[in-house]
Amino acid sequence: MIAALPAEAPPSLPARRRVAAWLFFVAALVFLMTVIGGITRLTESGLSIVDWRPVTGALPPIGEAAWTAEFEKYRQSPQYRQVNQGMSLADFQRIFWWEYVHRLWGRLIGLAYALPFAWFLWKGAVPRPYRPHLWAALALGGLQGAVGWVMVASGLVDRPSVSQYRLVAHLGLALAIYVYLVWLGLGLWRGDRPTDRAAPGRRAAPAVAALAFLTILSGGFVAGLDAGMIYNSFPLMDGQWVPDLYGSMAPWWVDPFENAASVQFHHRMLAILTACAVLAAAARLAGASAPLVRGLAWAAGAAVLAQFSLGVATLLLHVPVALGAAHQAGAVTLLTLLVCLAHATLRRPDGPAAASRG
Repeated sequence: MIAALPAEAPPSLPARRRVAAWLFFVAALVFLMTVIGGITRLTESGLSIVDWRPVTGALPPIGEAAWTAEFEKYRQSPQYRQVNQGMSLADFQRIFWWEYVHRLWGRLIGLAYALPFAWFLWKGAVPRPYRPHLWAALALGGLQGAVGWVMVASGLVDRPSVSQYRLVAHLGLALAIYVYLVWLGLGLWRGDRPTDRAAPGRRAAPAVAALAFLTILSGGFVAGLDAGMIYNSFPLMDGQWVPDLYGSMAPWWVDPFENAASVQFHHRMLAILTACAVLAAAARLAGASAPLVRGLAWAAGAAVLAQFSLGVATLLLHVPVALGAAHQAGAVTLLTLLVCLAHATLRRPDGPAAASRG
C-alpha cells in the first residue's frame, strides 16, 4: 500500500501578512501608475513613442543621433502632422519623457509583482485558495500592457488622439487590477470569513464602491474627448441645467460616448449621485460597532467631499495639469476607501488562531 503524502502546512499569520504587504506595495505602484497615466493624457504625451518594444524600449534614446531618429519617427505620426507641426526637438523630449516614464513604470510593476510572487510560491507563503487569484492578477497585468499598446496604436493611424473607448478600457482594467490586489491583500491581512448577512452596510458599501468605479470610468470618456475643456461653469452648463447639444448626436446609442456635451453631463450627474450615495452610506455606518467600519465611513465621507470640490475646481480652471492629476489621485483614493469599507462589512477577521490555519 502506498502511504498518503503529508498535507501541505498552511502558511502562518506572519507569512500571510508578508504576502499582503507585498500586494499592498504593488497596488501602490498601480495607484501611482494611474496618476502618471492621467498626466500623460493631460500633457498629450501618450503618442510621442510610436512603437512598442517591450524589452529594448526600456532604455531611452542616448545621444543626439538616437534622439534625432526617435523624433523623426514621431514626425511621421498624425499628431505631429496635424497638431504639433514645427515642434522642436526640445519640445518633443518634454512629451517623450512622460510617455517613457509611463511605460517604464509598467515594466517596474511587472517586475515588482512577478519576482516576489515566484519567491512566495517557492517558500510556500501563499495560501492555496489564493494561488489562482494571484496567477490571474499576473495574467491581467500582462493583458494591461497589450491593451495599452492597442490604445496608443489607435492614435497613430489617421486621427491624432487615442480612441476614448480604448482609453476607458485601459483605465478600467488598471482600476480592476488595483481593486483586485487591494481586496486580496485585505483578505490575507485581516481574514476572509463572511460576515453575518444582517451586518450593517453589507449591501450599501459594495454598491457605493461600484458606483464610484463607474463614475471614474465616465471620467475616462471626459478625458478621451477633452470634454472638460467645454462648459467650464458649475452647476449650470452654458447657463442651462442640460446643454442644448445634449443628445444631439445620431445614432442615439453613440451619443453618450462620443458627444462631448453628453459625456460631461453624465460625468457631472454620476459625480453628484456618487457624492450623495457615499455621504448617505457614511452617515449610516458612522455609528457602527466596529471601529474599523466607523473610521472608514468617516474617511470616505471626507474624501468624497474633497474629491467633489476638486472636480469642480478642475473644471472651472479649464483642467490645469496639476489639478487634473490631483483629481485622478483623489478618485482612486476614494475608491480605495470604499473598497476597504466594503471588505470590512463583507468580511471579518479570522483571528490569530484561525489565520494560522490558513
